[in-house]
Amino acid sequence: GRQVAKKFKVALSYAYVLMSKARAIKKEADEVVKEAEAEISHPVHTGDLVNHPPHYKVGGIETIDFIEAKQLDYHLGNVVKYISRADHKDDKLDNLKKAQWYLNRAIDNLAK
Repeated sequence: GRQVAKKFKVALSYAYVLMSKARAIKKEADEVVKEAEAEISHPVHTGDLVNHPPHYKVGGIETIDFIEAKQLDYHLGNVVKYISRADHKDDKLDNLKKAQWYLNRAIDNLAK
């Protein structure tokens, strides 16, 4: 304690407080590192990544629930699906083009 007090130019009692806080922080950091190492060694995925991956619920609602709530048909449902996932998939432009294709198809069907 005396070395810490001298090094940081604080009272000995405050040095003990600092040392206690440092030990608590180190203990917490060690636990975080241990958890991270365990996750790296044995990754645990919560939830259903096949039917409900995280990007399906961006915005607080799954796209399918929105489509069903709005009673959209197949074509317009696909428009919403491709637009809603465009920012969360590898090729945004490709998803937007697919949405456009389904929208054009819906428009053509309605015009008939």
